[in-house]
Amino acid sequence: MTVCRDCCCGSAGKHPYVDHDAQLRRLRDALPAPHRVRVSTCLDLCAQSNLVVVQPNRAARRVGARPVWFGLVLDDAVVDDIADWVRAGGPGVVPLPAVLELSLVGTGIPAGGGSPDGSPV
Repeated sequence: MTVCRDCCCGSAGKHPYVDHDAQLRRLRDALPAPHRVRVSTCLDLCAQSNLVVVQPNRAARRVGARPVWFGLVLDDAVVDDIADWVRAGGPGVVPLPAVLELSLVGTGIPAGGGSPDGSPV
């Protein structure tokens, strides 16, 4: 999983009501090894901050699963829903819960996931 934390994502100026450090800790606590929660510089979708990108595991990627991009991840419930889905297997392993479809970034993202423009992450 990649969590954007740069100019807009993670910005107290843009989202003063979100404890961005606590959000990152919450993800890391919910997704211990073998999962990895990485921090990235700007992913260039600032209008959708905070961004989280979930990469499929190796086996799922080998059979065509793609990363899934989530935007407006500003609430603990969304963070928890993403973490639950990742623990269950994530992209290419288990279907995306309907509640998380509300947080998908872009349009036309295939059911197996993918970046907003269809390119790999």
